[in-house]
Amino acid sequence: MGAGHSHKLYRHGHSPVHRLPPHCKLAAVFCFVVVVVSTPREAVWAFGLYAALLGAVAAAARVPAGFVLRRLVIEVPFVAFAFLMPFVVPGHQTEVLGVSVSVPGLWDAFNVLAKGTLGVAASVLLAATTELRALLLGLQRLKLPPLLVQIASFMIRYGDVITDEMRRMSVARRSRGFEARGVRHWGVLAKSAGALFIRSYERGERVHLAMVSRGYAGTMPVIDQVTASRAQWSAAAALPLTALAVCLLGWTL
Repeated sequence: MGAGHSHKLYRHGHSPVHRLPPHCKLAAVFCFVVVVVSTPREAVWAFGLYAALLGAVAAAARVPAGFVLRRLVIEVPFVAFAFLMPFVVPGHQTEVLGVSVSVPGLWDAFNVLAKGTLGVAASVLLAATTELRALLLGLQRLKLPPLLVQIASFMIRYGDVITDEMRRMSVARRSRGFEARGVRHWGVLAKSAGALFIRSYERGERVHLAMVSRGYAGTMPVIDQVTASRAQWSAAAALPLTALAVCLLGWTL
């Protein structure tokens, strides 16, 4: 994967957050999410402080709030599930806007929404400040099994290849006057999907043979050695450690 390869979530910048080593950011986000999940749902104020911490990180990274909010749309299915909980979870009932809902269900809905939104927002900030190639190097530096790192690397790169192939096939269909308008066109789409699978499989074989012919023996060479200083680790640890202090207060107050 070339150094210039980036993803749509990435926002180019030169902020202190961008400059942190990727494995520091990965560890910080993971620990932050664990702390958020461990917070009691009754400590509503704690989740407000967590949001403020993420806002401070976004400000330091110069990532606009709108950029983050637009990418939170991915959690819409979880939001829909959370809104159903007050109506299906048994327990003491109360009225909200004239509708009878379950009190435990309301707490469960808040728990899912608050923790899910904070986790997604933290992930969006991580992706917005770290290129894909750097993320993979960070996972490698954190001693994730090399095979998993390779699978993730190939999946990301090959996903772009498949997308380009799908686009070319779509252009070819439209150039021949085809436009899917109903059930009777599903057969053509099914044949296109089959052709795409065969092309992808054949291309995968060719890529594997090319790699083997160039000396690939199950491991990828490490080109960049990503290291982190104590100051960088301390800067990355500021987020989860502050969140941990909030979590402990949430359990004691």
